[in-house]
Amino acid sequence: MFGPEGTVSKYNFDFKWILIGIIVLYLLVFQVFPLLFLTYRAFFNEGYFSLDGFRRVYSHPLNWIAIRNTLVTSSLATVFGVLISFPLAFLVGRTNMIGKKFFRIVFVMTYMVPPYLGAMAWMRLLNPRVGTLNVFLQNLLGLEAAPFNIYTVIGVTWVITTFYYPFAFITISRAMEKMDPSLEEAARISGSSPLRTLRTVTLPLMAPSIVAAALLVFVAAASCFGIPAIVGIPGRVHTVTTRILDLVFVGNIQGLDDGATLAVFLMVISVFVLYISTFVIGKRQYITVSGKSTRPNIVDLGKWRWPIFIFICALTFIIVFLPFITVGLTSITVNLGRDLSLDNITFRYWERIFTRRAIVSSTRNSIIAATTAATAGIGISITMAYLLMRTTTKGRRIPDFLITVGGGMPSVVIALGLIMSMSGRFTINIYNTLYIIIVAYMIKYTLMGMRTVVSSMSQIHPSLEEASQISGASWLRTTKNILIPLIAPSVVAGWFLIFMPSFYELSMSTLLQAPLSRTIGYELYTYQTYHSQQTASALATAILLLVIAVNAILYKITKGEFSI
Repeated sequence: MFGPEGTVSKYNFDFKWILIGIIVLYLLVFQVFPLLFLTYRAFFNEGYFSLDGFRRVYSHPLNWIAIRNTLVTSSLATVFGVLISFPLAFLVGRTNMIGKKFFRIVFVMTYMVPPYLGAMAWMRLLNPRVGTLNVFLQNLLGLEAAPFNIYTVIGVTWVITTFYYPFAFITISRAMEKMDPSLEEAARISGSSPLRTLRTVTLPLMAPSIVAAALLVFVAAASCFGIPAIVGIPGRVHTVTTRILDLVFVGNIQGLDDGATLAVFLMVISVFVLYISTFVIGKRQYITVSGKSTRPNIVDLGKWRWPIFIFICALTFIIVFLPFITVGLTSITVNLGRDLSLDNITFRYWERIFTRRAIVSSTRNSIIAATTAATAGIGISITMAYLLMRTTTKGRRIPDFLITVGGGMPSVVIALGLIMSMSGRFTINIYNTLYIIIVAYMIKYTLMGMRTVVSSMSQIHPSLEEASQISGASWLRTTKNILIPLIAPSVVAGWFLIFMPSFYELSMSTLLQAPLSRTIGYELYTYQTYHSQQTASALATAILLLVIAVNAILYKITKGEFSI
């Protein structure tokens, strides 16, 4: 069985299988099993196979309205998001637009912050009775009624679009920058105008990226909870995510089972999108990157340069800066029904977020949970990056696929699966503890860290490590002296990419919270909904400032390669 030097001769055992096995075991226990059990409960909630639960849930008028609203808002947000993102990506990546570098950063700022911050801002701006922007437009134009009402399907769609279009912008802009410019050059040489080249060459080549971007926006919009909860519920615009929480908070087994049954709708959407992205779009070969230089052609905007710049400035102010300013000003306003003046300004709400025991405790829980999830998640990410990029070990794609599934699964589905399976029924009982929140964060956000580290390691040629080992360095020394220093910036970026969304996460935290494990996201939501909008705005502004500060640090550390 063993060779002369004690090596295995009959069975070629690879230590890397242990690493893969540990990661797969963790994913099977805390991700795959909860999701399968959730599905099982939807079909077997009476102890035997039955569709009665589906008939009861999907025949309820309010649930049908929620499904319709979810499909409408997600579809409209997808269309508007792509329509906004493609021109912006083209202007930033393919033209001589003024301030391209600045706008490239600004366009993704709403991606960096929690979406419920936007919901709070636009509710303050477009409230049909006292909305700041509505009142301003009424006085300016002499209108008798408010021109906008945020508490509608269109209102929810608008907020979702403004905070999820960066998903499409990032995907499209990266693909556009890597596209082979010779294809467009050939079209221009053949006499095509810039507009015709865009229509006949650029758009067809960008089709896979546009579809992938649209799918990303659709899934994110469909699984969104914060925006519909803050903007939709006051106007009775229910979505699937808000209805799931309503059913779960009924507090009995049937409510939990009904929530699981309704969650199957989101699961089906996520699995379908994952299948399309991986096995349909992923297998279509579009040669957009060649071995030559991929520096894109720059289109001269000519006389339209300044008008476009002015228009983009106005659009940026409305979509990005106006909501942030609104939330900041709300946090220092005494009476929200009065105009902002010196006698209507106070900082007591800022003092409250640093002194109130519940907020301090929730902040501490968020820091602990986010730090633990980020550290464990980046450990898994580094291991997976090495297995994927530096080995040919069989089975390494299994945990990669499972992590991808977890990252693409709606947050409320992950939380609901953990509630149903991790409450002691199957030995493990972490329900009503901070541990279950940490596990949920890891399942949802490890993918973000893993993709960052994998991307960085894929750009490091193995010859560097081979040269070190040929020179006599051990594998451990080579990893310590060569590989780790080169991927360190991406590891730091990946850690923060897991930490920040975990820190301000809302939907999973709301479902999984307990009196001793409440987080800052849940605390902010309760203050906004039930207590004090000013205190909620102070919390949101503090989170926004933290995100901007962390993003600036990341930008400097990674020299602009990675950011939140």
